[in-house]
Amino acid sequence: MVSEDEMRREKGYKIWRFFVFSALGLFLFFVPVTMSGTTSIMLDHIVTVIHKVFGENIQYYTLAIVFAGTLLPFLTKTWKQSAFNLLFTSFKILGLLIGIMVVFNIGPSFVLDENMGPFLFYSLAINLSLLIPLGGAALGLILGYGFLVFIGVLLEPVMRALFKTPGRSAMDAMALVGSYSVGLLITNRTYKEGLYNRKEGLIIATGFSTVSVTIMVVVARTLELMDYWVLFFIVILLVTFGVTAITAYLPPIRKEQKIYFNDKNNNIEENYEGNILQYAWYKAKQQSHSSRPLGEDVWMNFIEAMKMTASVVPSVLSIGLIGLIAAEYTDVITWVSYVYYPILYMFPLENVPLIAEAVTISIVEMFLPSLLVAEADIMTRFIVGVTSVSAVVFIRPDTCSVKYKFKFKSMEIDIRVVYPHSAVIVNRNTNRIINILRG
Repeated sequence: MVSEDEMRREKGYKIWRFFVFSALGLFLFFVPVTMSGTTSIMLDHIVTVIHKVFGENIQYYTLAIVFAGTLLPFLTKTWKQSAFNLLFTSFKILGLLIGIMVVFNIGPSFVLDENMGPFLFYSLAINLSLLIPLGGAALGLILGYGFLVFIGVLLEPVMRALFKTPGRSAMDAMALVGSYSVGLLITNRTYKEGLYNRKEGLIIATGFSTVSVTIMVVVARTLELMDYWVLFFIVILLVTFGVTAITAYLPPIRKEQKIYFNDKNNNIEENYEGNILQYAWYKAKQQSHSSRPLGEDVWMNFIEAMKMTASVVPSVLSIGLIGLIAAEYTDVITWVSYVYYPILYMFPLENVPLIAEAVTISIVEMFLPSLLVAEADIMTRFIVGVTSVSAVVFIRPDTCSVKYKFKFKSMEIDIRVVYPHSAVIVNRNTNRIINILRG
C-alpha cells in the first residue's frame, strides 16, 4: 500500500523535464502550425524543409537506407537462421533492386510505370526514410520523461472496466500506441513475469498493437490527411480501443485460456491511498529517476529508429510492388474483397469496391491500402487510412508466424496465437472499424 505521505515525499529527479520535454514532444506531434500557407504538425514541416533543401538528392539517401537494410541480415548472419529469415532477406534484396531501377530509371516497364515503382519510392519510401528516424528521435520526449506513465495510470480504471485486464496494462497500451516495439517488449516481459495470463497478454498485444505515431504520420501524409491529423489520430485511438473492447469478449479471444507463463501467477497490483491523480503524479516522479539525459535519449531513439527504417523500407518496396501488381493485373484481390461487400453496402459509401480491395490488401502490407486510395475522395481515404493503421496483424518481411508464435514487427512474442485465429481478429476489427467510422 502506497501512502499519501510516501507519495508526497517522492520528489523525483529533475522533474521539470516532465513538463518541458513532454510539452515539446506534444508540440512536435500534435499541434497544427501554419508555415508557407500549409497547416500541419511541426514534424511534417521539418520533413518538407528537408525535401526542399536537398531536392532530388534525397532519393540517394533513401536508396542508401534500402541498401543498409538489405545488407544488415548478412552482417548479423540472421539470414540463414531459418527458412523464414531467408525468404524475408530475399524480399529485401528485391526491394533494393526495385530502388536501383527506379532511381536510375532502368529495368522493365511494369516496374518503371509511374503508378508502380516510382509511386512506391517517391510517395512512400522517401517519406518513411525521413519520418521514421526523425519521429523516433522526437518520440522519446513523450515516452521517456513520465508523461506516458502519468496518462497510463489515469487510464487504469478504463482498462479494468472495458477490457478485463489488470490496471497496469494501461501503461502497456499507451506504450503500444506511442511505440509498438516498446509496448510489445513491455507486454511480453510482463507476461513472462506472471503479471498477465495468456488471455490478458493476447488482448493487449493484439488489441493495442497499432503502428507507432510516426507511421501514422506517414500514412496521413501519403493520403493528404495532414490537415485533419489531430482528428485522424484521435479516431484511430477511439477505433483501436473501441474494437478491442468488443473483440475481447468474442471468440477466439474469449475462449483463450487464463493460464500463466510457466504456471507462475504473480498478479498482485499495487494499492494506494488518496486519489488516482496523486498516484499518477507519484509514478511519473518515480520514472524520472530512470530517465536518460535528453541528448542520450534522442540519440538512442534515433539509432533504434534508423534500424527500424532500414528494416521497413526495403520490404515496402518489394511487398508493395507485388501487391500493386496483384491488384492491377490480377483479380485475386477483387475476388477476396467480395467478403466485405455485405458490410460496406450497409453504409452510404461511394467507393465500396475500392474500400473492399484496400481492406483486403492490408493484411499483405499495411501501407498498400494508402497507395490504392491515394487519389480517392476524402471519406474513402480517411476510412482506409484508419482501417489499415488499426489492423493488428499483417504480413511483412519482418513479421512471421512460426509454431504458433508471432513475431510482431520484428520481435518474437511468447504469447501464442494460432494464425487462423489472428485472421478472425483482423476481419472482425475491420468490420467494426467501418461501423464506428460511419457512426
